[in-house]
Amino acid sequence: MNFERMLEKAKQLDGRTVSIAGAADVEVIRAVKLATDHGLSRFKLIGDAREIKRLCDEHGIEDHAVDIIHVKGDKEIAKRATLAVKTGEADVLMKGMVATSTFMKAVLSREAGLRTNRTLSHIALFQIPNRERLIGVTDAAIHIAPTLEEKVDIIANAVDAMTDIGYELPRVAAIAAVEVVNPQMAATTDAALLAQMNRRGQIKGCVVDGPLALDNAVDMVAAKQKGIESEVAGQADLLLVPYIEVGNVLYKSMMYFAEASVAAIVVGAAAPVVLTSRADTAEAKLYSLAFALLHAKK
Repeated sequence: MNFERMLEKAKQLDGRTVSIAGAADVEVIRAVKLATDHGLSRFKLIGDAREIKRLCDEHGIEDHAVDIIHVKGDKEIAKRATLAVKTGEADVLMKGMVATSTFMKAVLSREAGLRTNRTLSHIALFQIPNRERLIGVTDAAIHIAPTLEEKVDIIANAVDAMTDIGYELPRVAAIAAVEVVNPQMAATTDAALLAQMNRRGQIKGCVVDGPLALDNAVDMVAAKQKGIESEVAGQADLLLVPYIEVGNVLYKSMMYFAEASVAAIVVGAAAPVVLTSRADTAEAKLYSLAFALLHAKK
């Protein structure tokens, strides 16, 4: 699987719609233009209708590709965009130019939001130059120090999303600083418990192993040098990080040192959520939209 194949799969979907909270922004409209040029989906653009229309005209976005809904104020914009997904008007929710805290409050609202009985988590897929396969990282954005129970949900969320884009049995590496269990290092004991839970059928749809250090999770030579025999070691599809600092540094290292392309979504809600940053390129937003659309349930 790579992003080009993911885009091709997303293009084959019919009738998908993305609801954008705060679309009156040039970077958002550039992403919409790129997505409509690729034939990915239709869009509901929520926000200042006059400014959205001006930007759409400026970027050559055809009227039939978008519905523009005029709403004022970040709180109301986020609520209306989320409601469009909750009521089935749209399949994917995307953050535009609204504050992240306001946006997430709308997502988590018990009345009008997209809450489920599963915890929310973040999954990023990276396409690294000179590497054949995508590599996933979870959770680099939401959980600061997830409990063992939360890690079970984080794995389940990520595995569901990866299955929807074409992975039959994702290989999950529970990452720690070392590849042996050390009772003084909670990351290693959690990793070992997760691997055992997977073997006993408590975590399904994937193969989990750990603890694994980063090198022997992604590099077969490193795994062999350590004498690790595992279905996951050296060929992990997904890296489960123990803490947000690990995920954050790994995420940014991939971007800035390895010059990786990225697609990232929030999962565990009733529908996929694209939580974009102004630092994201239009290409990253396009890949994230494709990822979200493939994960959206019809």
